Amino acid sequence: MKKELFYDVVVIGGGHAGCEAAAASSRLGINTALVTNDFNSIGEMSCNPAIGGLGKGHLVREIDALDGLMGVVADKSGIQFRLLNSSRGPAVRGPRTQSDRYLYKKNMQEILANYCNLKIFSDPVNEFIFTKNSISGIITKSGLIIKSSKTILTTGTFLNGLIHIGDKKIPAGRFNEKPTTGLSEQLKNYEFKLGRLKTGTPPRLDSRTINYKNLEEQFADKDPYFFSFLTKKNLNKQVSCRMTYTNEIVHKIIKQNLKKSAMYSGSIQGVGPRYCPSVEDKIVKFEDKTRHQIYLEPEGLNDYTIYPNGISTSLPENVQQEICNNIIGLENVKIIRPGYAIEYDYVDPRELLLTLETKKIKNLYLAGQINGTTGYEEAAGQGLIAGINAALSVKKEEPFVLDRSEAYIGVMIDDLVTKGVSEPYRMFTSRAEYRLTLRADNADIRLTRKGTAIGLISLNRKNIFEDKLFKINDTKVSMKNFKISPSKAEKFGVKIAKDGVLRTAEEVLSRNSIKMSKIREIWPKIPFFSKEVDEQIEINCHYKGYLKKQDSDILAFKRDENLIIPESLNYEKLSGLSNEIRSKFKKIKPKTLGQALRIDGVTPAAAYILLSHVKRKSIKRIA
Repeated sequence: MKKELFYDVVVIGGGHAGCEAAAASSRLGINTALVTNDFNSIGEMSCNPAIGGLGKGHLVREIDALDGLMGVVADKSGIQFRLLNSSRGPAVRGPRTQSDRYLYKKNMQEILANYCNLKIFSDPVNEFIFTKNSISGIITKSGLIIKSSKTILTTGTFLNGLIHIGDKKIPAGRFNEKPTTGLSEQLKNYEFKLGRLKTGTPPRLDSRTINYKNLEEQFADKDPYFFSFLTKKNLNKQVSCRMTYTNEIVHKIIKQNLKKSAMYSGSIQGVGPRYCPSVEDKIVKFEDKTRHQIYLEPEGLNDYTIYPNGISTSLPENVQQEICNNIIGLENVKIIRPGYAIEYDYVDPRELLLTLETKKIKNLYLAGQINGTTGYEEAAGQGLIAGINAALSVKKEEPFVLDRSEAYIGVMIDDLVTKGVSEPYRMFTSRAEYRLTLRADNADIRLTRKGTAIGLISLNRKNIFEDKLFKINDTKVSMKNFKISPSKAEKFGVKIAKDGVLRTAEEVLSRNSIKMSKIREIWPKIPFFSKEVDEQIEINCHYKGYLKKQDSDILAFKRDENLIIPESLNYEKLSGLSNEIRSKFKKIKPKTLGQALRIDGVTPAAAYILLSHVKRKSIKRIA
């Protein structure tokens, strides 16, 4: 007799999405199982050894504000912290760190292994158990049957994964790891729309064979900007990256061998990420450029492996070696592992609700690269939301949905389920309409209370957050009580119109280039608690007028979002709609007028027809 177990929520896959999904479900008190091919690959950084960046760093800070794992683990494993765009406005600053690949995995595995309400199984999943139009369980390779109320599928690049190196094709989800097969076919039986995408990775190099002399050095920041609001100090030695470049000889080698590249031989059908192109793509699409930057990124403090960020490729191994040996600093480099392209199945994310539950199978949730995204951070954000909603559904509580005005996570999920993808989706700050509000520095102020309201936040984080709010408010109250005249302010180097009107410390701080250090020079009695508290007060004062304007924009956005479109609406009865738009409405089933307006191709006229119909229905119900 086969062994049979039951868990309220089963998470399939131990990548970044699966880790966050399992942890979130467990934090909400739900009996959760994480089923993965191999415990030792949980938290694996499959591609570059880095977390964060522009847009991506915002996602990690939001995950952390909701008590997720990625920010904490990134801080524990960070070996080169840098705040990107530090000279620009706070809305577009992006925290990033090189991580020690071994430390990242080690810390993630330790945290999950000791998580309450969570059991981990190292056993590949072979098939779903269906009961009518729902998944009631899974069967693993060993024959174990795990029944569940909710299932979260986070397969990354493993779903029918196929690695390409030149003309070599290797079924794999990751280098030397077998793919997940059979699940795609089961989803197709339920008429899920599946497609193929691809991503790639560069060769790994032996640092002992690199000549670093004359290579430009990129240092870590002296004052690290951490991902987690809980982190107070750096734990690891900080290292430098080096920079080198491709050149005309390299470009010539690539052009001569293009037909040997899996990308250009017709071997790969999947679409790759536009914002992270292979070196072959760079040479073809940017033919006028004589060189392209390569960052030589260490993979760990006790690891000789170097990740050459910028030369992702699917060329044959011998061509990869020739390319490397013609790059300055890499003349005698040894390749530890060749670069490759990987092709995998994904599900059209328009098959999903905003909760990341599928429309066709009501207790199945999808998160990560299976939804057409690329990147650790995008996957983790989706995993968090899927885990929360699966757990809340078990508890029969209201779903947890973040809208575009509340979080980058909300922007990403709305983009996915409303617009779908034509290429792997990557987060950028430009995707958000309300960037000044959705900053990395205030993610906790935006989201931690929301997490606390549903029981997601630990007591320790809740206390730290409330203490921070108290200190911000205490400082602001103090500042309102101190005033200065324009003539006296001028003695401190602060120029104010000489109109005789007294200004509060808060009003003085709102002026360009004024910092809290200057405010305390004028009023030493204003309390100092921390750099973090001062940062919040400075930003809110400097951008007060802009934030007020953005708040009114958000109110207008909320009006559209609050107009709910009934799920039962029959779009066939809406006269005046084109067949194309009617088809899009039927497929996506927008929840609100705002979401309907964001569907590609929906015209103002079509939105007006929809608005008029919904309002008429509402009036009839009221009558």
